[in-house]
Formats: sequence, C-alpha cells, structure tokens
Amino acid sequence: MITDKIRNQLMDLQDPDYRDFQVRLLPTVAPENMIGVRTPALRKLAKELAKDPGIDAFLRDLPHRYFDENQLHAFIISETKDFEECAEQTERFLPYVDNWATCDQLSPKVFRKHRAELLPRIRRWISSEKTYTIRFGIGMLMQHFLEEDFDPACPELVASVRSEEYYVNMMIAWYFATALAKQYDAVLPYLQERRLSPWTHNKTIQKARESFRITKEQKEYLNSLKVKG
Repeated sequence: MITDKIRNQLMDLQDPDYRDFQVRLLPTVAPENMIGVRTPALRKLAKELAKDPGIDAFLRDLPHRYFDENQLHAFIISETKDFEECAEQTERFLPYVDNWATCDQLSPKVFRKHRAELLPRIRRWISSEKTYTIRFGIGMLMQHFLEEDFDPACPELVASVRSEEYYVNMMIAWYFATALAKQYDAVLPYLQERRLSPWTHNKTIQKARESFRITKEQKEYLNSLKVKG
C-alpha cells in the first residue's frame, strides 16, 4: 500500500532534534504524531511522489496519522498543475488540516493563474466553521489579491470574519498588515473606523510597524490608532 511505503520513507528521513523543535512550535499537534522530517526533504519527496501514478491513493487516505504526512500531502497538492484537480484535492484535504504550518504551506502554484475561478472558492472557505479552512481562505486572498487583482471587496470579506480562534485572528491581522504595505490608502479606513476586533486591530498595527515596506510616518500614524482592550 502506497501510504505504508510513504510512511516508511518518512521514518527514514526522521531527525529527532528537529522533531523536538517542531513540538514546541505546534501546540495543536500531539507530539506522538510527529516524525520530524525537515521541510526541504519533504519538498523533495513531494516532487517525486507528485509524478507517481498511484499517488491519488495516498491523497484519499484521510485522515493521516502523522503531521509529516499532512505536510507532504500539502506539498504534493501544491505541485498539481491542473486547476480543477488541484482545487478538488485542496477541498478534500482542508477539513483535515489541524495546524497553522500545514495550512500556511498549502500553497498551490496553479492558483495564481486562475484567480477568477479561485475567488468563489475562497469565499466559501472563509465562510466555513473550520479554523484552518478560514485561515487558508484568508491566506489565499493575501497571496493572490493584494496587487494587480486587488478588489476592495476582499478586505471587506476578511473584516467580516468574527472568530474566537487565535489562528484565525492572527491571519486576519497578517492580512491587514500586508494589505497596509501594498494597498495602504484602501485599507487604512478599516483601522480608522475600528472595523476589526480590538485584539486583531492592535496586532495588525504591531505587525505593520514591523514591516520594512511601511514608512516611518505611516508607522507613527498607525501607532496613534491603537485601541484599548
């Protein structure tokens, strides 16, 4: 079975020190579900496995037992060249994503060439009740819709999200901090009008003030917009 074969390959690539490091970074993943394979090795294996005609059996064998299998799964999807196939694989996998690292490293290359088809899916992901599906949707807006395809409806969509989940709110802050760096005038009103929750509002300002792409004057003004709470 291909899943057993892949698991054995991952065990051969195990780095115990790296595993211990990852355990500290990923509190939502049980330590016993971590093998400890470094990212470059996972990416290399993913590129090899993406060409395997039998890889779909692994992609459908959900949920995976190990974090490293989820990481590998995300990297394989990211290599998929057909948009519809890639989108289908992504939607099948998202309900099983249980940590920020797998969520953020799921970044299909083909999406950048299919933004128009991607946007309706993003709207659906953001309206999900699952933490990492929402986070992924916001991440895709940040990655693909803050430059030439910027649409004022996108920050409106992100600002409409209300969640008690740390990993959702952190992504909202990351989105708006990045948007300030790329579309400052368009998104500044979200802070001036206090459209975000207090924690997310202040975290956005913190992250924006850490950015090299925002001017000193802009940072000083943003700091004046901090709120209590």
